[in-house]
Parts: sequence; C-alpha cells; structure tokens
Amino acid sequence: MTTKVLNKANVSQELFFEVELPKTSFITNFSMEIDGKTYTGEVKEKEKAKQQYEKAVSSGRTAGLVKASGRKMEKFSVNVNVAANSSVIFTLTHEELLQRVFGKYELMIRVKPKQLVQHFEIVADIYEPQGIAFVDAYGTFITNELLPLVEKTVTEKKAHVSFSPTLDQQRTCPDCEGTLIDGDFFIKYDVNRAHDIGNIQIVNGYFVHFFAPTNLQRVPKMVVFVIDNSFSMQGNKLAQTKEAMLTILSELPEDDYFAIIVFSTNFILWRPHLSKATQENVEDAKKFVKTIEVVGGTEMHDPMIHAVKMLYEEPRNGTTPPNAIPMIILLTDGEPNRYPRTLPEIQESIRNAISGNISVFSLAFGRGADYGFLDVLSKQNNGIARRIYEDSDAPLQLKGFYEEVASPLLSDVNFHYPDNTVNSLTKSHFKQLFKGSEIMVAGQLNDLELNNFLVEVTAQGLENNFEAKGQAYSEEWKTIYPDEEYIFGDFTERLWAYLTIQELLDKKDQGSPEEKGNATAEALELSLKYNFVTPLTSMVVTKPESDDSLIADKLTEEQRGKVQSYGLAGYNAVPSSYSYTAPTNYVDGDPHFIIELPRHNDALCFNIDDKPGTIFNLVRDPLTGIVVNGQTIGDKKVAPGKKVNTYFGRFGIIHERYGIRLMVSTKEISVSEEGKQAKFFWTDTGTIKGLNMDLQVVKDRSLTVTLRNSVKFQIILHKVWKDHPYHQDYLGFYTLDSHLLSNSVHGLLGQFYHGLEFEVSDPFPGKDQGKQDAVMFVKGHELVVTRGWQRDFREDVKKGEKVPCWFIHNNGTGLLEGVHTDYIVSGLFKIKQE
Repeated sequence: MTTKVLNKANVSQELFFEVELPKTSFITNFSMEIDGKTYTGEVKEKEKAKQQYEKAVSSGRTAGLVKASGRKMEKFSVNVNVAANSSVIFTLTHEELLQRVFGKYELMIRVKPKQLVQHFEIVADIYEPQGIAFVDAYGTFITNELLPLVEKTVTEKKAHVSFSPTLDQQRTCPDCEGTLIDGDFFIKYDVNRAHDIGNIQIVNGYFVHFFAPTNLQRVPKMVVFVIDNSFSMQGNKLAQTKEAMLTILSELPEDDYFAIIVFSTNFILWRPHLSKATQENVEDAKKFVKTIEVVGGTEMHDPMIHAVKMLYEEPRNGTTPPNAIPMIILLTDGEPNRYPRTLPEIQESIRNAISGNISVFSLAFGRGADYGFLDVLSKQNNGIARRIYEDSDAPLQLKGFYEEVASPLLSDVNFHYPDNTVNSLTKSHFKQLFKGSEIMVAGQLNDLELNNFLVEVTAQGLENNFEAKGQAYSEEWKTIYPDEEYIFGDFTERLWAYLTIQELLDKKDQGSPEEKGNATAEALELSLKYNFVTPLTSMVVTKPESDDSLIADKLTEEQRGKVQSYGLAGYNAVPSSYSYTAPTNYVDGDPHFIIELPRHNDALCFNIDDKPGTIFNLVRDPLTGIVVNGQTIGDKKVAPGKKVNTYFGRFGIIHERYGIRLMVSTKEISVSEEGKQAKFFWTDTGTIKGLNMDLQVVKDRSLTVTLRNSVKFQIILHKVWKDHPYHQDYLGFYTLDSHLLSNSVHGLLGQFYHGLEFEVSDPFPGKDQGKQDAVMFVKGHELVVTRGWQRDFREDVKKGEKVPCWFIHNNGTGLLEGVHTDYIVSGLFKIKQE
C-alpha cells in the first residue's frame, strides 16, 4: 500500500497515514520517504522493542501503531511532521495467506481515504497454474456510476482486477468535497481442481502443495454439542445460541449422529447416547433446546469428559458407521471454574481422554470468554477456536462456523514425499479435510536444481481409502510476471516461513516447557529472518529529527479480546476504530440507571433512592447548551410493610443555543422554541418538525426527541391501570445518540456518554442466593458488585428485554463522580446544580 501526501500549507504540519489490514496478515515492511530520505521500520524482538516503547510512553507520547479494529481488521496508523510545501510517501507491505473457505479465496481491502485522492488505484494480479474457475470483484461502496470502473480481465490461468476512479468520480456530488470511497473492496475467486494430488509449486528450492480434490462424498460425523448455560449466558447470548442450534439441528444430514450436553455447575444430557439425525429425533432435540435456561457456574471439565465417553462408546457398540468422524463442538462465554482443577489440568485431562482421536471445536462467545484457554484446548485436540461476537448477527456467526466443519470429506490425511528429496516440512498429517476448504504443506528441497519429484497422498474417505500419486514440476515465474518479481521471486520460501511460524506459535502453547521454549525460539528466529511482525516481534519506526520510537505489533486473538474488553493490552490502547454500536444509556423503573458500554460488550447499573419530588440533573453539556433534568414521583400510597418507590414522572429538556424548552410529563408534552409554544398529548400520533428540533410521538407509547446536529433521546410512557391502588403512570428516559456532545458533558447519565474503563474479578457466590458477586476496579475504587439484569422497554413497553449488568450498590457510590445528592437541582429547567 502506497500513499503520497503533500503539505500545501506555508507552515509545517502533522500528516497522517492510516490503513486497516486483515488480522490474519503479517506486516513485513514500512517506510516513509521525506525529502528524498527513506526511514524504514526495523523488526526486532518484542522485548527489545518494548524498551523503546516504554521510553516513548514515559515521555507522554502515543507509541502504539497497531490497534484492533472490529472483528476482522487491525488499524495501522502513524503521523509525521512534514515541512511546508513538502511531501511524504508512506509504503506499507503486508503478507497474508488466503484461506479457502466455502469453496473460494477472499481478498478484502479496506479503503477509507476520508478525502478525495488525486490518484486512487487498486490493482490485483492473480496467477493460478491450475486454471481460474471464476473471479468476482466488488465493493460495498460501489454505486451504479462506479460499477463500470471495476475492470476485470480473466484468461485461463491469469486474472487482472483494477479500480481507479478519477477525482470527480470519487465525489459524493459534482461540487462536493466528500468521497464515495468508504468501505471494503472484495476479490473472490477459486481455481480449477481435479481428483488428484492437487497443485504443487516449486520456486528457488522451496515448494508449496495445495490440496483440495473434487468429487468427494461427504463422510458422516458423530458430533456432541456441549453448551454453556451458566448464569453469564443470560439474555441475548442464550437466546441467540438457542436460535442458532435450532437452525443447525434442522440442517443435520440424516446419516449423522448427535448428542447435546448442557452444562453449568452440573451438566444435563438430552439423551444418554448419540442419536441418528432422523426428523423425529431432530424435532425432539429442538424441544429440549427450547427449554434451556441459565443457572449456576461454569464447570466445563466433567461434561467434556462425558462427551468423550459418549463418542468412544457408540463405535464400540456398533451403533454408528465405522468411518464416522467424531467431534465435539463446545460453546461457552466464560472461564471454566478453577477448582478443583487448574486450567492447564483441565486441558491435560481432556487431552488424555481424547488421545488424539476426537476433534474439539471451541466457540468463545463474547469477550468474557477465555479465548486463550479454548484456543489451546482446541489445538491440542485437532480443532480450532473461534470468537463469536455479541451482536445481532451472533446466530449467523455460530451457524457459519458450524458450516465450515459440518461436511468432512476425508479423515487422517497424510502427505508423503521422498525422504531424500525434501526437508523442513510443515505439518503433513491432518485429522480431516472439510468441504470447501484446502490443505497446504510446504518444505525445502535438498537439491536446489531439482525440478520434479514424486508425491503421494493417502486418506480415509466415505467408502474406501483415498490414494493419489503424481509428479511435482517447477515453473519459471519470472517469465509469467516479470514486473512483479518482488512478489513472486521468493514467494514459496516466504510461504514456507509463514506456515512454519504459525505452526511454531501453536506449539509454544503446548508440550513440555522445553518443547515450548524451543518452538518459541525457532519462531522468533524465523520472524526476524523474514521480517515478519508476529506476536513475538515488533516493528520499530523512528521518526525523522526526533527520538520518537513507534511500535507496530501483531495482536493475538486473546489480546484483541482484552483490548476490546478492558482497554488493556501490552503495547496497545483501546481501539480508536471499532465496529461501533451507539450506547443506549437510560433510566427507567424504580429508578434504575443502565450504562451500556459497547467496547466492553457489557453494562453497569445502579439505583437512586430519594424522596418523591426530587429533581435530578441527568445530562448537562456546557459547550452545546443541552440540559436534561428529571423529577421523581412516588406511588399513590405505600403498601403496608413496603418502602416508598420512586419513578420519573416529568422531564425538562433545554437547548440554550436554540431557545428550546421541552417539558414531558405522563399527561402532556409542551414545547417552546424561540418564543413559539405548543402543547401535545400522549393520545396524539405523528411527527412535529421545528426549526432545530423534531418530535415523533407514538400514541400512548413513546416520544423521540431529535435536536438537530446534536443528540437524540427517547422517552417511554408506562401506562398503569388508572384504578390501581398503589401505582401510577411513569416515564423512562433513553439516550439514543450522544456522540456529538462534548467531552465536558456531565450529569447522572451524561458523565458516561464517552465510555468508562473498568475491570471485574472472577465472580464468586454472592449474598443473594443464585446471584454472583465480583470485585470491580473502577475510578481508583474497589467495589463489590452483583451480576443481575434490568429491562430495556423500547421494543416491548410491557415486558421489556432483559439487559445483563453489574449492579453497583449504595446509589452508585464509587461509580458516580461525587454522590447522588450532588446532582439534585431546584427546578425542572435549572441549568446548573446548586
């Protein structure tokens, strides 16, 4: 990736280079060319780079160049001071091995220039000796006008894709300075395949073997679904898991055998044995899944051991096909209980029980899951782990992962090469090959002049053994792409190094201490030799005319989770770009305050208890002039032996800049804007547009308030039977969009609009039966908090949707700035607290 930036100003300026890369790629080079001089990044051992990083941080400089960005990307950003009327050329090289998934390779390029670019160009050259089956190219930002600019030329073995809009073609409108180029550009393709040994490419004494034969029949599987239903799975996570399971069960082939184990403190079996996936059995399993509820802790060891026993028992009894492939699919959102076994003891016990005969595929649901533990557990048992993000598409994520492993084609796949011909092989035995995927093996040739050798592949298929033999031949790449020799010249060697480093990184988490140490040392040596930024290395970039040392790191998936959960990561800060979901901070009920924190994928909650009639400041932004106050009301009367319940019965919203005053009660809505006044009632429905404010009323349900270019609120009306002896109508207040408010915003809700950092310890049994407590570290305080839930009534005014949260006791003491009484004001339209 190359970017040239010109400083047209008459003074020096800070210029920025910022790109997003796939998290599976390795950065291999970065340079800045300023005034004819090139400053190149140097890959160093992480510990050595750390000293330079700490020096930069101690002097108050931001040193981390790489941050997690959403699910699939990492953001690389650097800024440099450039003299007046001078330019800088940034060049970043990263390398990624494209994995074949669902029968295709996918290259994703994220393009967010944030401005018009004088010369914008994406170019991709593809060469595949087997022949290209298809090529698709498109962008999420491509309009009908831009579509003809995506040029694609495909011949038998070569393809060329380009996209190069002019300056005017990039504009959002003819006279606009905004750009249409904002999103992801995809290139997807596959190659022609035969029922043989696959494709082997030899260059400069190294080879890579790609294996994905066609016309193979699917092999039946025996699968045990082990599902966490501990207390932390409450709310959306369990609902989404159940939704995904119902779909997965519906799609099980009838020749598969399956079982379901649900675990918390104890575990429950759907049935004591595996069952064939007949329609009747599947329907019965669905009924069982629908009954799953949350309860207890996370005791993972025993249900996993029981799943292993079930998978061993069926073949012994002859109730399943002899060639059926056994696997466990584990889904959990937390960390296993550490008593009576430690985490390594749990892993070792499961590994010993499996003895290499069963694959474990782990799904880490949400950022509370111990991804590192699950990753090692899966790798130890011929499987993989995958993080499932808590989002509306979680069921699709779960289903998508399952579909990757749902159709095994071969098991015990072995690659044989002549011992006297090759050395330094990467992994050459694979537990299974799944439909739509591909296996890769790489190695070195003993004889650099050798241009062909014999290859044999054996495996277990559906009805008989798979066997293929063939000859591998070298090819002269320089004549195919003479201008791209910098890519193709030694690509097989770098691919061999890439695969070897990945395998060594996996090994460093397994085996004896000596084996782990050797794997780590070898992976580090190769990373430094081939200039790869891996989890063991960092790229140090020294800025011109300064001692600023910036660090580019490679995040592990475990580190990505920690960054997004707590804002903690060795060299990296909280991600500045994140798949953003607007937080909905709100107060409803008796009165319950809920603070959503999307970066943590969690929520905090607290109650405020005071006498009816008290007016609290909820939001106050002195820079924008926006204020929201709320007045509490009590029940009509107090039931014998009960405390006084309070709710919000009136809200006052002020926008000083535009002379807006809005009063909302359970009876009416009155508004004043620049001297003009109007009154509405909850029995009305419709949209009222003002000069700087829009109101949308849904009869007897909600009022949405939009202050132009500023903020958006929603007020929910809770209607109570008018003859109820105790209760009366009350209101809830929800912040739908607050990102345009200033950093000075405050108030009971406003102080949390720009996020909050906290950590939570391992949960432990609380004082209330069935509830878990934990220690929260927040704002320099250690608070005992309780896991519970509140309700969000926006979609369902009567029942609401459960929102899990950590409850802070004593009127939010320790979480709030000051104490709750500091937020009391004397009037509904009072601008400042007394």
